[in-house]
Amino acid sequence: MQHHVLKSGLNSTFFLKSFCRAKSSLATVPFRQLEPLRPINLLKNYAQLSKSRLSLLMVLTTMSGFAISPLPATLPVLLATAGSTFLCSAAANTLNQLQEIPFDAQMARTRNRPLVRRSITPLHSAGFALVTGVAGPAILWYMTNPTTALLGASNILLYAGPYTWMKRRTIWNTWVGAIVGGIPPVMGWTACGGHVFPTAMNPIHFVPPPFLSSAPLELLTDNPLAPFALFMLLFSWQFAHFCPLSHVVRASYAQAGYRMLAVTSPRKNSLVALRHALLLFPICSILIPLTGLTTWTFALTSLVPNIIWSHATWKFWRVGSEKEAKIAFRHGLWWLPVILALMMVHKQGVNWAQRLGLQEAEEDSSSL
Repeated sequence: MQHHVLKSGLNSTFFLKSFCRAKSSLATVPFRQLEPLRPINLLKNYAQLSKSRLSLLMVLTTMSGFAISPLPATLPVLLATAGSTFLCSAAANTLNQLQEIPFDAQMARTRNRPLVRRSITPLHSAGFALVTGVAGPAILWYMTNPTTALLGASNILLYAGPYTWMKRRTIWNTWVGAIVGGIPPVMGWTACGGHVFPTAMNPIHFVPPPFLSSAPLELLTDNPLAPFALFMLLFSWQFAHFCPLSHVVRASYAQAGYRMLAVTSPRKNSLVALRHALLLFPICSILIPLTGLTTWTFALTSLVPNIIWSHATWKFWRVGSEKEAKIAFRHGLWWLPVILALMMVHKQGVNWAQRLGLQEAEEDSSSL
């Protein structure tokens, strides 16, 4: 009995001494103030709130619709469309982060975001979202047309509203997010004055392969089928690209309570990636040339990157490992710029040899 009392007393003494040492050590720790919002720090916070790399990708895909369009456009319209797209994306991403502060704090990949580490206040961030969210559509309305402005505003509302709300409730959030990602190239198309829906003046046109039609090709100026093809290209790309990524970070999604397909059913998640990678074959080799955006040569050249990426997603589906998921994800990073570049190379009605001066040089040499 005495032994237990003595042992208990020694433990209490040890605990008390340890507590005093910890208290004294904590008392000597200096208070670390947050850094003041200097201009350079403020710009960094704005860039992180905007998810600058994702916003630049939005700008790139918007410019792809702008560049592939056969309709005339000016440099001021091009710059205004690019800048306004970035502003719309910045607003959507900031509003998304404002709603997900407690959930971002639970994931290692998002713990360093400005609102989580309190390097910027929610009120300041809300003001930034308000300014960019109003300025983006307003500039699009003034510099391009109401259709493009409404598309930009709808992207903000979709991403900050239904998509963010659905992330913790249903796996269908990914499908809404894919719609958001498919709209920017359509914005590039409409910024040039293109139509989204067919009208009596602008019906849908089909451009068959040369071996199926002997009629001379007339360069199309506005085909409502074209923005649909651009939308589908980005819509399917996102599934084949995002599903492998979500598989790699599925533990973080589960920890924060996000309802992602990679969390609820990893096997179905890899199958969706494979399905959309295969869907890119008819999109690139049939739908896009059929609109007249590119020549039918694009149907052949696009097969090479499509085969490489679909093989990677097939291995991801068959094996289901993180290694295969990372490989499929990395293939998606180079696939999109390569496909967009091939579309420009095979753009209908563009003679690149003549534009680069190569054809004239050949003619001059032959005349000598």
